[in-house]
Amino acid sequence: MMPMSQIVKRSVVAAVLVLPAGAAVADEFKLVSNQRIACSRGFSPGKLNTATCRSYAYLFNARTSEYFRCQVSMSVTRDNKEIINVQTDGGCAKKARIFETDSNYSFDAMETEPPNTNSFFGTGGYAIWASDTTTQKLRGCITINPGLGPDINRCLDMTFDQN
Repeated sequence: MMPMSQIVKRSVVAAVLVLPAGAAVADEFKLVSNQRIACSRGFSPGKLNTATCRSYAYLFNARTSEYFRCQVSMSVTRDNKEIINVQTDGGCAKKARIFETDSNYSFDAMETEPPNTNSFFGTGGYAIWASDTTTQKLRGCITINPGLGPDINRCLDMTFDQN
């Protein structure tokens, strides 16, 4: 039978040997720090008020450049005296790769302003910026919903003026 001190030492060594592999996997997915929240208010018959808040976030795979656009929403309906109903919804939708090959990428995203009377597109859009951290490579993408059919997504590789 092995003494307790040797068991502890072997467990620590095993944990240290496993940790870097686990840490690399943990660093593969990054949450973009530029989340946004937007709220709207509506009035229903019978003096009911409904407020709906929606927030978006992006989870990015730093190795493959695939990402998920995630949304969470909450609606609260109340009258003049009490909260009548609270509903929540949400989920993440997987999006295509930004770069064709695996590497080590960084990523940022931002939502456009919500549609208004001056906008010709539907529910708004978002912009994505991704860069390869191993070389000077940057790609900017904009996705909008024109209100007539599917989303339109265009990406552009940035050129770097060397002057």
